This record gives sequence, structure tokens and C-alpha cells, in this order.
Amino acid sequence: MSFQRKLTVPPALSQFDATDIRTQYAALCYRIVNDKVRVLLITSRGTKRWIVPKGWPMAKKDPHEAALQEAAEEAGVIGRAWSDPLGQYTYMKLMPDGSEIPCIGLLFPVRVRLLKAEYPEANERDRKWFSRKKAARKVDEPDLAGLIRDFDPAALD
Repeated sequence: MSFQRKLTVPPALSQFDATDIRTQYAALCYRIVNDKVRVLLITSRGTKRWIVPKGWPMAKKDPHEAALQEAAEEAGVIGRAWSDPLGQYTYMKLMPDGSEIPCIGLLFPVRVRLLKAEYPEANERDRKWFSRKKAARKVDEPDLAGLIRDFDPAALD
């Protein structure tokens, strides 16, 4: 695995036991159009909130590879994921049984080369391009909003 880092419990989740906090790998999907950065958001399946693609760790996949696979399944993204995360954010994940679990999302930049018209979750989600500023206003998680707003793809290379 190329990315190895021990996560510490963020203050926002300090009321939870560290063993109860789960990690998901998230994709900040972006493209550059006319020298402007555009960020792709998708809707969640249940509440239809604007979110970034994300999912659980996958066997035999590095975290950035798992984030890229989630972007492909949830948004039809074909692109390149960077192996170093931009940062992390916290949220409460709504589970199918109605319970919520505390999560840390590690956010990996994904440069979008192509969006497929047909993909596994096409009928379950909407997707839309936004400016960084507008995308940051659309998501509910303050830490994620900050990562989106401050994202500079020029710093990746």
C-alpha cells in the first residue's frame, strides 16, 4: 500500500470511542474548463444531499484506488487519482437500518478525463459540475467544504 498514515480522532468525533469510528475513501473529482476548476458532486441515494463519491476500504486496493473505483461506480468517472489525500473530513453516515456511524473521509483528488453516460448507480444519483466556491456551499460537512474551497490542482504536480 502506498499510503500509510495513522489517523487520529478529530475533535468533531471526540465523543466516540476510536474503535467505533470508520474510515471511507472519498474522491474530489475535478476538471479544468477555460482555466477554471470545476468540481463534480453527486447526490446521496437516500436524502439526495450533494456529496462526493466515497466508499469503504477495498481488499487489495490502495485508498486512492478505492476512491477512484467509487467515483466510477457512483458518478461514471474515468480519470486519474492521486495517491496522497488532500485531507480528511468527518461526518455521520446513515446506515440502511437507520442508525448513524461516525466516519472520517480521506479525500483524494481525481482528475476527470471522461464521464460515462452509463454506470452502475446512474439511476440512483444525480451528478453536476460546480465551481469550487459553489460546491463548497452545497455540501453539508464544514471540513469537506473547506477542502473543496481551498483545492488547488496546480499544487498536485
